Amino acid sequence: MKILKFGGTSVGSADRIQSLLDIVNPSERQIVVLSAVAGTTNALVEISSAFLNGKKEEAKELIIDLKEKYEQLIHDLFKTDTGRKQGKELIDYHFNLIASLSNDLFTPTEEKIILAQGELLSTTLWHFHLSEKGIPSVLLPALDFMKIDEDNEPVIPYIKEKLEQLLAQTPDNTLYISQGYICRNAFGEIDNLRRGGSDYTASLIGSAIQADEIQIWTDIDGMHNNDPRVVSTTKPIAELSFDEAAELAYFGAKILHPQSVFPAQRYKVPVRLLNTLDPNAKGTLISERGGPAGTIRAIAAKDGITAIHIHSSRMLLAYGFLRRIFEIFERYKTPIDMITTSEVAVSLTIDNTSNLDDIVREVEDFGRVSVDLDQTIVCVVGDFSANRHGYAARVLDAIKHLPIRMVSYGGSDYNVSILLDNEHKIEALRSLHNRIF
Repeated sequence: MKILKFGGTSVGSADRIQSLLDIVNPSERQIVVLSAVAGTTNALVEISSAFLNGKKEEAKELIIDLKEKYEQLIHDLFKTDTGRKQGKELIDYHFNLIASLSNDLFTPTEEKIILAQGELLSTTLWHFHLSEKGIPSVLLPALDFMKIDEDNEPVIPYIKEKLEQLLAQTPDNTLYISQGYICRNAFGEIDNLRRGGSDYTASLIGSAIQADEIQIWTDIDGMHNNDPRVVSTTKPIAELSFDEAAELAYFGAKILHPQSVFPAQRYKVPVRLLNTLDPNAKGTLISERGGPAGTIRAIAAKDGITAIHIHSSRMLLAYGFLRRIFEIFERYKTPIDMITTSEVAVSLTIDNTSNLDDIVREVEDFGRVSVDLDQTIVCVVGDFSANRHGYAARVLDAIKHLPIRMVSYGGSDYNVSILLDNEHKIEALRSLHNRIF
């Protein structure tokens, strides 16, 4: 069985929804995972924000606007009175549910219920569309099998058990449809896998049932070797290892959600990145094998980085110092991206600044602290294992004309990470590309 995930742009209009059948073969056994229709989740976030701030009239107008878009969608999507009637009843139900939440005390629980409606709408609309065309399919409600624990981590044994039970109910069916992004939490409440969670859903499903392949369909032909928005001569990468793909996804390659690599890697299920606008393009295959050894694969950049520099004579010959520093970040649930140390100083970077002031206040107990905002991490990914000579030198030589704030090398066999001011990002990407590729 294969898992095929389609993002919001792939179901962004009636034409796009109809054209899914150019890719999906109903006679092949597969689970299709759909995101919400493009723009829906952002609109639902706005509605939730209005409810949260007590702006019921504003929320009402936003609900009306979004519902009108869906009314146009079902008019364009369905060709029969029966299909349009089904579609109309569906959107009436979901939008009445959203509007009814204004009568309750609005909490994060209600917000997550609202955010789940986009995927519930898109999957059921496509299910109805297939039915109208005489193509059998079965809905697999993600809320019946997708579960996270108290730490927001997926419970794969539970997912596997429930999915196998659901699939066993319709053994002769070949085409299944499920929602990306949404799940239930440890308390049984509706929750979600955070933004980009549809990729994660596909990977978790594929891993749980040991699928033949997980396909992530987007609007670009695979993962490129640099950012095509700023470098005109990028090329798609034919093959990547799981480790290389994880590095690129985390450090800025937007085509793939970083978390989605890890379940597939753990259960050795290959992931293929493909283009809905060009289904015949080869895309990128992510697997244990990866591409040729001894090569540099790609360059990515992650913006919105903040660097924190701590200078303290107490570090000198002291054990336990770094542990106490890291405990501060752990208390504020703030992940660290890069770290470099010397005998009397430690520098590290974060991308979540929601607790920056509190973190700095506590860190100042250990020494002198300075903070640099608007930084960028440029990550060069490839085979940087210890027996490879000269690769790191090529990377640094390519940007020797730019002021480098930090360098991380040796912590992984797969990347060299460089911190620069954001204003130097484009020049760094282009210089590295010209030097390496």
